Amino acid sequence: MASTSSARRPPPPVSRTDFVRDAIKESILSGEFGPGETLVEAEVGALLGVSKTPVREALRILAGSGLVTMSTYKGAAVRVMDAESAHAVYDLRALLEPEAVRRAVERGADFGEARQVLAEVDIGAAAADRAKASLTNRLFHRALYTGCGNPLLVEILDGLRDQAALITVTGWGISPTWRGEAAEHRAILTAAESGNARQAEHLLRKHITDFIDRVACGLPDEHSTDTKGAR
Repeated sequence: MASTSSARRPPPPVSRTDFVRDAIKESILSGEFGPGETLVEAEVGALLGVSKTPVREALRILAGSGLVTMSTYKGAAVRVMDAESAHAVYDLRALLEPEAVRRAVERGADFGEARQVLAEVDIGAAAADRAKASLTNRLFHRALYTGCGNPLLVEILDGLRDQAALITVTGWGISPTWRGEAAEHRAILTAAESGNARQAEHLLRKHITDFIDRVACGLPDEHSTDTKGAR
């Protein structure tokens, strides 16, 4: 009886800090808050209808995930992703994510969620702008690797998702190719669903490396981000 009644309980309400964190995160990953933009606690709090305290806590969490930078003198700002950092993140993705997808295919994982995400893109419901494209891109990639059978590998890849998404959105500002990338996604998924693990691994690695090669030249170098003023 205890387990049944527990299962029927509604989920706990989202804390104010979590609410603010998610709202700021989505604004960053949609491009609403641009790279280098100052995030003033009072202004963000007023925008979201909360006090400065949950905003301050949320910004600290986002700094830990690599989306925000904190400065004693300038406060919090959206991270400006430089070319060197972007290469580091995508290098790790290229090493781990294709391997995770290969394992998922070999284990016979269900890719129905990935297929559903692509269907939404194909009918135009999720590819009209960078914000929606960013969300569906994150959902699609996670749906590919989550069945790899190694929870730690999934956790590591999940930990890279925010920084990778920031690079993606910044990169699309340089080269708006998200609609064209949907064709690459379909090819990867076709290989995965057909059980061709090596082909899925190869196509995904090429998808990742081609993107960073395409946009890295448009990203600032490490030294310029150190001196960039917040907007």
